[in-house]
Amino acid sequence: MIGDQRPAVLELSSVSFVREGRTVLDAVSLTVRAGERWAMLGSNGAGKTTVLGLCGAQSHPTTGTVRVLGEQLGRVDLQVLRRSIGHVNPRHPLRSPLTIREVVLTGLRGSVDLPPRWQPNPQEVARADELIADLGLEGKAELRWPTLSQGERGRALIARALIADPRLLLLDEPSTGLDVAAREILMETLDGLDTSHPDLASILVTHHLEELPSSTTHALLIAHGRVAASGAADEVITSREISDAFEHPIDVSRVAGRWSARARPRVHAGA
Repeated sequence: MIGDQRPAVLELSSVSFVREGRTVLDAVSLTVRAGERWAMLGSNGAGKTTVLGLCGAQSHPTTGTVRVLGEQLGRVDLQVLRRSIGHVNPRHPLRSPLTIREVVLTGLRGSVDLPPRWQPNPQEVARADELIADLGLEGKAELRWPTLSQGERGRALIARALIADPRLLLLDEPSTGLDVAAREILMETLDGLDTSHPDLASILVTHHLEELPSSTTHALLIAHGRVAASGAADEVITSREISDAFEHPIDVSRVAGRWSARARPRVHAGA
């Protein structure tokens, strides 16, 4: 199935979220279909993290409806639902010196550390090693978390998110802390998911257009808790739409499938 014929993986319908009397989100609607690669962009405080929390079944809306993988929040066991959602957070709160293989295996249980008395079966270990190799970490499965570079951690977390064969992948600023080379390796990794996981839907949150993989198909711009623009990436990630959402004149360009942004020089009076 292609285009709008693909099944909806995520549906937010007129969602609002109020925290301590403050409206954080207001009438946000979004539909993500299988195989679509979404980018969510917006300035600090725009509401991106709150939207991602709803998408990941981490919180409930104040009003409106959220359906994730066909299940409506408020009518489903969230713990069960979360196991079908892959979540990549570069601030992964791991404190134990687990190996890369062990970190990846925690994705089967949706835990941070390995559960007590739990042992993966040989097929699960083989799958973990396959993902580790596919994500450019071959020969590093025994390396321990404290010794890893930020780029190695990022790829390990993607493997961890994929091991449970999720239908939805959420990436929360995955380029945080990466140098240019590590960021480009990560972008290549994400682009490779088009081939290895063609039906996987994903949402990547970032502040920076340079951190969007070329495989991005759609974009959602959030400003002041509302949808500023939503749709096909080439129609949304434009100078006009980005300038409006970030409330600053910005020139957007795209070369070889990748976006970049530069602030437009201000014209001074009398110049």
